[in-house]
Amino acid sequence: MPSLTFRSGQIELRKFRVASDTIIEVGDLIYIDNSNQAKPASDFSWNTNLPTTQADFSAVFAGIAYSRSADGDTNPVSVNVSPNSVYEADATSATFEVGTPLAPAEGSSTLTTQQLETVADPLNAIARAAEYHEQSSSRVRFTIASAFHTASANINASLG
Repeated sequence: MPSLTFRSGQIELRKFRVASDTIIEVGDLIYIDNSNQAKPASDFSWNTNLPTTQADFSAVFAGIAYSRSADGDTNPVSVNVSPNSVYEADATSATFEVGTPLAPAEGSSTLTTQQLETVADPLNAIARAAEYHEQSSSRVRFTIASAFHTASANINASLG
């Protein structure tokens, strides 16, 4: 079972192209690369340090994968871009207040595809905590901030 799961709210799916060598699982955090193709957060290029990489990722963050793409598949994937959906995911242990800014957690000089952590700079966020979670919680409920939805809280979301 994926560690990232839908809990409630409105879903707005968009179809994005996928390269044949890209593997996407349901629940992955998805970004759109320079070729306008969907990729999981773990494929995102590392840039200097974690905060810089998270800020760069926020600028191209699309949403949550609703369909998978196996190696060799080229069919478009469905991605939820709605800021009105609530998800639950693994998170680095913390206390989460409503509105706490979140971004993909660090792997080993990579971003994780289904785990979040708090970020100091809200401009680096791709999500916000949707409810209070006790101290040392390792799960968080959150809403997303897609750069591809003009109603989201992502500073990079815009018309045209």
